[in-house]
Amino acid sequence: MKRDNASKLGFFSLLSVSVGLVVSQGVMVMMLHGVGMAGLSFVLPLALAWLLALTYACSFSELALMIPRAGSLCSYTEVALGHFPAIVATFSGYIVVAMFALSAELLLLNLVISSLFPALVLPPMALAMGILVLFTLLNLLNIDIFARLQSALAVVMIVTLVLLGVCAIGSDQATPVSALMTQQSAAPMGWGVIVLVAAAIWGFVGAEFVCPLVEQTRQPQRNIPRSMMVGLTVIFLTVLLYGLGALMVLPREQLVNNNLPHYLFAIHVFGHTGKVLLLAAAVTATCSTLNSSLATISRMLSGMAENGQAFTCFKAHSARTGAPWVAVLFVALITGLPMLLMNGDAVEILLLAAALCWLLAYIVAHVNVMVLRRRYPDLKRPFRTPLYPLPQLLGIAGMLYAMWNASPSPEMTAEIFGYAGGVLALVAVIAALWIVFVMRKPLFTPEPLEQALHPSRTEVANAARPVLNRAETENNA
Repeated sequence: MKRDNASKLGFFSLLSVSVGLVVSQGVMVMMLHGVGMAGLSFVLPLALAWLLALTYACSFSELALMIPRAGSLCSYTEVALGHFPAIVATFSGYIVVAMFALSAELLLLNLVISSLFPALVLPPMALAMGILVLFTLLNLLNIDIFARLQSALAVVMIVTLVLLGVCAIGSDQATPVSALMTQQSAAPMGWGVIVLVAAAIWGFVGAEFVCPLVEQTRQPQRNIPRSMMVGLTVIFLTVLLYGLGALMVLPREQLVNNNLPHYLFAIHVFGHTGKVLLLAAAVTATCSTLNSSLATISRMLSGMAENGQAFTCFKAHSARTGAPWVAVLFVALITGLPMLLMNGDAVEILLLAAALCWLLAYIVAHVNVMVLRRRYPDLKRPFRTPLYPLPQLLGIAGMLYAMWNASPSPEMTAEIFGYAGGVLALVAVIAALWIVFVMRKPLFTPEPLEQALHPSRTEVANAARPVLNRAETENNA
């Protein structure tokens, strides 16, 4: 039955999805660390990260509207480059990112609650592990407690960050921008500030989660690209206000050296009320991100298993709840592992490793566009990248530079590349063996485009189902 157009997702539903990943403590911390290191000049890496994000929005828009039934990086890449790049890119951009980023989120929440309630004596990581277990159980039961709140939470967090920035800028304690310029807070790193692009881009990742919703979208050729580009611009302006406000009321040294700079910022601006505000924001942000990732990535793994691209055990679904229980447990396991091996001081390393992996996935998306343009020049493209191939070439070059300079300090470089490179190398070896000996297919031979477009094909876009359910619930409410 054809879906009624009135029930399809409009621009604002997609916009809430595109900014949804800004609802994370990782973004709050990374942006304030960047501001602390670079001062006012942080606007330069922030603007460059925004421009790089716009290039990936162009590539994903073109791919999603050209292959509207596939809707995921794995599906685009297997048609452009073959199964091996498809599997590695998908694990790099989503599964490995979840491993690092969700661990960092839970570590941050553990630190915030420990700081707010110092009298609370619990074993190390007990709170973080407890929350991970709770949301794993909820996902095994297929219960989504955020179904009606996801978009509202994204809006509330954006408003919270803007409010913090505006109130700080307008407060009596705020240092005027002119004074910051004379206190060597304008550009303490000089042109070396460019190395912070990798940190800055963490605030702009994830807008492509609107792409799997292409078939459920009203006027997708207009709303898919627009929602991503407007969402990324909203994030840019929000982080700009948030970072400037923090710089005007807190010393740079405190922003750099504190594991919870957003905690300091909230208390400095709002006093005791700031503690309550931060606790509410931290709990909701982390739980919402954790819940979304457990639901979405487990279904992505399940979809890949259905297509023969992952272990067959990931196809297992609970007969009672319908949840992909093996995949849910796997995502929970890889999320908890870094927490057991690391501590709260590793948050920035985990987030930068996650950013490096996500950038690799975006580079693959750019390459997909250029390969498919060459291979299928006459195929209908409802969205065509403006000034092609300039955005793709600039995106690849900029992201490679950001990856090469992912670490803000030499001593962190080995750890960041060690964690990200080690996990990705393991994924690459397993993927190669799987494709050759189980799938019995060549590593780099692309699948026919018709297979990706066929409506009966099990699609990796099923990974978007939890996001779609929330968006439809809110759209119909």
